[in-house]
Amino acid sequence: MREEKQPQTVIDASGLILGRMASVVAKRLLLGESIVIVNAEKATISGKRLSRVRETKAFLEIGHPGKGPFHPRRPDQIVRRTVRGMLPHRLPKGQVAFKRLRVFLGVPSEFKDVTPQTIPEADVGKLKCPYVTVGEFAKEIGYKAGG
Repeated sequence: MREEKQPQTVIDASGLILGRMASVVAKRLLLGESIVIVNAEKATISGKRLSRVRETKAFLEIGHPGKGPFHPRRPDQIVRRTVRGMLPHRLPKGQVAFKRLRVFLGVPSEFKDVTPQTIPEADVGKLKCPYVTVGEFAKEIGYKAGG
């Protein structure tokens, strides 16, 4: 028995705070919604760029390069992993919910004609502190686009 194909909700991550967006998306995934996040590299992470990068680089040194734990450096994978952290991903309901999430860099051709939604409570205009986009952050921690 296959699950019925539900219409996918397209969310544009441009100008949204990553953590707030991820928590809303996680709740909606658990309720059975299929969600596609586009422009993942344009989401923002609050905090000073240098301190965020230093903190993450120290975290990335933990583990073994061949055995893990493995940490994402691509912007779409960073967003995907952030949403996963807000799901009970070790339980069956969390695994099923996580499979309903798709994240893309930019806007793929299949979603060009769809009007994307936004999440007002995650708007970057509410921030009163410095922030960095996920794309810039990914480049700082070692992401090399196109290769």
